[in-house]
Amino acid sequence: MANHRTDLRSIARRAMVERGLLPEFSPAAMAELARVQAAVTDQHTDIRDLTGLLWSSIDNDDSRDLDQLTVAESHADGSVTILVAIADVDALVTKESALDIHAKNNTTSVYTSGGIFPMLPEKLSTDLTSLGEGQDRLAIVVEMAVAEDGAILSSTLFRALVHNHAKLAYNNIAAWLAGEVPAPGDGRAWPGCRR
Repeated sequence: MANHRTDLRSIARRAMVERGLLPEFSPAAMAELARVQAAVTDQHTDIRDLTGLLWSSIDNDDSRDLDQLTVAESHADGSVTILVAIADVDALVTKESALDIHAKNNTTSVYTSGGIFPMLPEKLSTDLTSLGEGQDRLAIVVEMAVAEDGAILSSTLFRALVHNHAKLAYNNIAAWLAGEVPAPGDGRAWPGCRR
């Protein structure tokens, strides 16, 4: 079995190279990575503190590279404010750096039977920039006000500090929506929530 996986990885690597993708990080990218020691959570004047909102992620059961959080707030007039936070990788990966050039070239992580070829090293994608449960992280937030009829009333984009209060998984949410299990998480994220 190990030989098959090695063969599959070799085939996947060759296919990536043939299509102009980079299967490995360059020595320069790895040197940059070695200098990154911690997540950035410092408060600049342009960064809003939204850690008190009940942010949650939803992904596959085993996902560790959480790059998106959402939260919604309903209002008395029937409108809803929806906020989507995207991991602010730029806080640790500077523009035109070797890590940035690798990510820009590949544009995504490549998932194959022979293994995963990540767009960013795991130290970043699954740890220091990941919006993991219980972590304060910098994010780019899109805030949209949506009317009861679905019309977009306003939208804005800004940087913020966010906190993932619940790491949700598609299978658990599906079972909850079907009425098969209780609400996931600690329950704080679900006040007034209906199926």
